[in-house]
Amino acid sequence: MTIYSWGRPRTFPRLPAATARHFDVEPGARVLAHCHWQRDPAAHPALLALHGLEGSSTAHYMRGLADKAFARGFNVILLNQRNCGGTEALSEGLYHSGLTADADHVIRELEAEGIARVVVAGYSLGGNLALKLAGEYGDAPRPSLRAVCAVSPVMELAECVRALERRQNFVYQWNFVRGLKARMRRKGVSAPGRFPVDRLIDVRTVRQFDELFTAPHFGFAGADDYYHRASAMRTIDRIRVPALIISAEDDPFVPAEPFKDPRIAANPHIRLVLTRHGGHCGFVAQPSGDDDGYWAETQIVNFAEEALAER
Repeated sequence: MTIYSWGRPRTFPRLPAATARHFDVEPGARVLAHCHWQRDPAAHPALLALHGLEGSSTAHYMRGLADKAFARGFNVILLNQRNCGGTEALSEGLYHSGLTADADHVIRELEAEGIARVVVAGYSLGGNLALKLAGEYGDAPRPSLRAVCAVSPVMELAECVRALERRQNFVYQWNFVRGLKARMRRKGVSAPGRFPVDRLIDVRTVRQFDELFTAPHFGFAGADDYYHRASAMRTIDRIRVPALIISAEDDPFVPAEPFKDPRIAANPHIRLVLTRHGGHCGFVAQPSGDDDGYWAETQIVNFAEEALAER
């Protein structure tokens, strides 16, 4: 289902053309979002969507979610992580799996513009970001934040990387590494001499990439330190807004065991949906009428509406 959902052609008939918008999240760091605004944005809630590793705002699941949410009256902000979506020249540095500051900045900017209700939804790496952000807010979430949703979140990064290194997951690892290396080569053009791009020839795994690039750039002691500190499991018990987690037991590189952690079960704000099948960010069911069968996208919008109705 992982591969099927990625390769299956999709159309988004209800989604209008996007408006490009830049957010200056910190000095030297600008990120690009593709936004779908309702006619009176301040009168509508906003869904802030976060993509996965080496994804972008144009990923099929981002646009599929936007299509469903916009049709139900949401403003939709599809945010690119730093350097993603062809934006290497916009930021001096890189991004990582726990860099929640950018989403926080966007939420604050939306609040300043009068949007008083925001839901954050993320896939894979973006799901980890959504959960970690809510946990970092703890007892003092942003006043506009009504809920967070995470699909196939890599919320225990070390275990996900170990699973990715299994022989049967070679094609997934190869695809991620290919994207990471291509991005760093583009980064080497926009920021010559800043990163050791000559060492990319030695990179064969995501762990090696993180050891050489991600960890040292952000001041982590190494890949293991990065995986521990950037994982949402470090803050999962502090989430105080409604949170939906969807994952599948047959996900090829997000093990199911962390979702059975007592810290999740003990948190009354978290709703966990752990399915037998679904793959990684797949969850494709039989289409019916206007429903294209991408089940997790519908669950996110349903949960968002439910959370908004509670307040």
